[in-house]
Amino acid sequence: MDWSQSLRLVAPEELLSVAGLVLLLGSAWAKTARDARAITWLAVATLAVAAAIVAPWAFGGVRGAETLAFYGLFTADAFASYAKLLIYAAAGASLLIAPAFFERVRGYRPEYPVLVLFATAGMGIMVSATNLLTLYIGLELNSLAAYVLAAFLKDDDRSAEAGLKYFVLGALASGILLFGISLTYGFTGTTSFAGISAALQSGVSTGALFGVTFVLAGLAFKISAVPFHMWTPDVYEGAPTPVTTFFASAPKVAALALTMRVALEAFGSQVSAWQQIVIFAALASIVVGALGAIGQQNIKRLLAYSSINNVGFLLIGLAAATPAGAAGMLVYLAIYVAMTIGGFVAVLMLKDENGNQVEQIADIAGLSSHRKVLAACLAMVMFSLAGIPPLFGFWGKFVVFQAAVEAGLLPLAVIGIAASVIGAFYYLKVVKVMYFDEPAMKAVRHSDWIHQALLAASALFISPAGYLLTKCLGGLAAAAAAALFHAA
Repeated sequence: MDWSQSLRLVAPEELLSVAGLVLLLGSAWAKTARDARAITWLAVATLAVAAAIVAPWAFGGVRGAETLAFYGLFTADAFASYAKLLIYAAAGASLLIAPAFFERVRGYRPEYPVLVLFATAGMGIMVSATNLLTLYIGLELNSLAAYVLAAFLKDDDRSAEAGLKYFVLGALASGILLFGISLTYGFTGTTSFAGISAALQSGVSTGALFGVTFVLAGLAFKISAVPFHMWTPDVYEGAPTPVTTFFASAPKVAALALTMRVALEAFGSQVSAWQQIVIFAALASIVVGALGAIGQQNIKRLLAYSSINNVGFLLIGLAAATPAGAAGMLVYLAIYVAMTIGGFVAVLMLKDENGNQVEQIADIAGLSSHRKVLAACLAMVMFSLAGIPPLFGFWGKFVVFQAAVEAGLLPLAVIGIAASVIGAFYYLKVVKVMYFDEPAMKAVRHSDWIHQALLAASALFISPAGYLLTKCLGGLAAAAAAALFHAA
């Protein structure tokens, strides 16, 4: 093994780990909110440097043996690099919006950006894993930091409850995943994705099939796919909103990318063994996410069900099990991250005259009468999440459905399109409340420039102007997907 080559390939994770440790030491001397903000900006700068390191790999479409590190346990191919760019962007945005929120309740501490850095390092290992053991190490590094983040406001009962629920159900998911890993190893004799794929070439035994099922069930918890979605609404509502923003974006990208790599690399030689499972999870997530959101009165819970609904659409691309399906998922993920960041930043900007968070949908009634720009941006996010043209969210759904049709899954695409109509109802309900209901005059306080800038950037990306990026985004996604199938 060439150690210099391996260390070069894991440079982003090394940078995040070392920076996290240095900033953790620095946080011991941080006494004021100003110090905590400085550590936050240093963490954002670290993420920017890490993105600069992986960007050439993503744009270069690198793949093959030269991307493998540490005896094939880790890969820095174009697929992993594409996912890391999305993860770093989402983590950076989640850091930028955090200080203003936590300082209002005097709950901001410099450990917050450190935890985000460690979670991001874990996510980087997840998307680069080419072995079940590497997968588990990355997953646990991310999860351990995430448990603390969910309960970050220790004096807030909702935050403590969210942290406890996330920990208990996350531990259950990890146990299921570990059991699946042990079964897979027992019946294939290896933990390497390439080795598992080779071992399954001749067929899937009953024991190996159970291993595949348990591994996918454990990952389904992480992506909050039905029927393993039960933790999502409670954790999204209870966790501090910047933490919810982080959970809904960066870890979602990492978990979905990991699921793609496991399904298409490790189990890619036996698509029929898991395709029906993914199809069921996709359709169930679309329907349950849409129906569950209809009765929600809290906008964070509504966005939680929206997240479940969008995971269903993303899984349609995985069910296709083709390079086009994988590329469609990656395009959708980029658009989804922008929509999620925009949606939760808009929620953070909904504050009453005392600076308290406004989360009830009824409290944003008539928002368009006094916060015209905010209402317009939030309406754009809702329409884009619903997949209504000409907003960019429509393109994400289109490429996924197109891949499903090309793969011969026409009934799945038809059912998915029909079910998406249900989801349009609750998105339109929010728009109707903002534009046609009598003004409640609750969300009246304006936010700082960082929130406004992030919301403007998200709104511009998901606007019709986003279609100018289709060629570039599609090319990046196709190169990333090609690296995934090349490895398979």
